[in-house]
Amino acid sequence: MTDTSLPATRETIRRVREDPYRLGHRDHAPGEPVAGTGQGTTGPASKRVIVGYGFWIFLLSDIVMFACFFAAFAVQRNATAGGPGIRELVEMPRVGMETAALLLSSYTCGLSFAATNARNLFWTQTFLLITGLLGLLFVGLELFEFIDLASRGMTPQRSGFLTSFYGLVGLHGLHVTIAGLWLLTMMAQVQVKGFRPEIVHRLICFNLFWHALDIVWIGIFTIVYLMGAVT
Repeated sequence: MTDTSLPATRETIRRVREDPYRLGHRDHAPGEPVAGTGQGTTGPASKRVIVGYGFWIFLLSDIVMFACFFAAFAVQRNATAGGPGIRELVEMPRVGMETAALLLSSYTCGLSFAATNARNLFWTQTFLLITGLLGLLFVGLELFEFIDLASRGMTPQRSGFLTSFYGLVGLHGLHVTIAGLWLLTMMAQVQVKGFRPEIVHRLICFNLFWHALDIVWIGIFTIVYLMGAVT
């Protein structure tokens, strides 16, 4: 049986009671187990807690997958087979534009959720739209980079280095593309259903995913482009 006198437990109860968007909760007397916190006979945690926990597990698994691609690139970065290396691929002005667009999109994504907390539909949709447009700019620049490299004969089949380069950078670009489609879906849901609790929870998950992609890109920008340009 859980001891409700523990500080961590009291903090959990306080947060559940103060959450204005909880579903199906009633007021509880002091010391009484709160439904959805997994205490005593109150049953399992709420759907919001379970979904949030599951999404963090998904993010961690995604980071592990990216780590494998980073490792493959580290092993293959010098396996050029006599072909071009990273210095021949890097065009820092274009990469700088990609980075600026993605980092700015992370800022506007945060602003969109601030507007969500204020229940401001106009600014939520506006900042989500700006976030999507910046993400589209990023994907467009990356796609142009791949087309340009392929036109010069720098295809994934050319060497192990190019295979790992396309794999790592392309995987991130695919994630941004999927996140953009998710963003459009969320904009439609917000417009039609408003700020329902489940919609707000989905927006939280979207924000986490988008910011995680920014963190991964910082790693790619540093390890693939910056380190490659100076070594």
